[in-house]
Amino acid sequence: MSGSYDDSVGVEVSSDSFWEVGNYKRTVKRIDDGHRLCNDLMNCIHERARIEKGYAQQLTEWAKRWKQLVEKGPQYGTVERAWCAFMSEAEKVSELHLEVKGSLMNEDFEKVKNWQKEAFHKQMMGGFKETKEAEDGFRKAQKPWAKKLKEVEAAKKAYHAACKEEKLAISRETNSKADPALNPEQLKKLQDKVERSKQDVLKTKEKYEKSLKELDSVTPQYMENMEQVFEQCQQFEEKRLRFFREVLLEVQKHLDLSNVASYKNIYRELEQNIKTADAVEDLRWFRANQGPGMSMNWPQFEDDEWSADLNRTLSRREKKKASDGVTLTGINQTGDQVSQPNKHSSVSSYEKNQSYPADWSDEESNNPFSSTDANGDTNPFDEDASPAMEVRVRALYDYEGQEQDELSFKAGDELTKMENEDEQGWCKGRLDNGQVGLYPANYVEPIQ
Repeated sequence: MSGSYDDSVGVEVSSDSFWEVGNYKRTVKRIDDGHRLCNDLMNCIHERARIEKGYAQQLTEWAKRWKQLVEKGPQYGTVERAWCAFMSEAEKVSELHLEVKGSLMNEDFEKVKNWQKEAFHKQMMGGFKETKEAEDGFRKAQKPWAKKLKEVEAAKKAYHAACKEEKLAISRETNSKADPALNPEQLKKLQDKVERSKQDVLKTKEKYEKSLKELDSVTPQYMENMEQVFEQCQQFEEKRLRFFREVLLEVQKHLDLSNVASYKNIYRELEQNIKTADAVEDLRWFRANQGPGMSMNWPQFEDDEWSADLNRTLSRREKKKASDGVTLTGINQTGDQVSQPNKHSSVSSYEKNQSYPADWSDEESNNPFSSTDANGDTNPFDEDASPAMEVRVRALYDYEGQEQDELSFKAGDELTKMENEDEQGWCKGRLDNGQVGLYPANYVEPIQ
């Protein structure tokens, strides 16, 4: 390269310079890279959309599974509702992330795809029209200058070869003067060779300098033409860069849920639901629905069910009082009064999935009417019980004797059973005051 060319570009020229022949190909390659970058951006958006969809599905599955677990579990009341609020939050956030997925694919992905299709036009023979146009433009701008450069390189090569020959000829002539064996004719040839070499050097130098001047003369036009084509490539790339920036901003808006009002409302509602959890209220509800506040079907006098049993029990008096019937005093259990049913309408999720027996089972150890006690022993009142022996018993209900040979007692009184139950369901016992008489066997229970 000539010195004047170096001055015109204002930089030190190297083999990697844009102005070197063929180095414009990097600018041309950028067009192909732009098409590939569109594909990369679409793949990036598609992968993120797939992640959003997967996250939404996982949130939905998580919410469904844990909602069932909480509803079927033992948690109840306001804390249960606060816990379930997290599942509602997950379902709503899942919907938002599905919307993000839709925006990424239906808007951003499609926008890049359409822009790529409009900006890059494929050719029948492969490649893109825009790439070929840039390639042709740079080649056309560089061709005249490249031709002159080639001439300069050839002239430089010839000049350097002539300089080398001149040096060799001078060296041989100098050496021949010190050699007495050479005759004058041979020495004359060497001197002529030196002279011709000097003439060749002058000629090749002149041609070299001329070619450099010619190259320098076309360099400004070469630079102008290359700049023009390069600027066209720059403008094309600027459109892509600005478009990418626009798309990335739109992707950011679609991903940023912090500015979405409904997203903020989800967590505002979640916080409110959690703050409404009230331990006192839940404990009050549990007392009313699972504890002492529950209504109880306490044993009452029942005409149909009890009359048949008591008629059989009192069969030994049926002849004497056949027309009188049987009258029992009210059965009142000592202790706390029956609480009124609580009006709390909520039903625990755990309660909804539990099955409680409506009545006491005969197998339960606390049933005073069971034929076996808690230890599996037979009822001492059964007909096949062991021989009579005195046993301390406690009255379960109030009983007022109907005959002179019957005992009267209150619920909770203790007495001594002297004889086992007879066929009519009566036992013989003794009160602590010494009175002996009969009483219904099912009105007492053994003292453990």
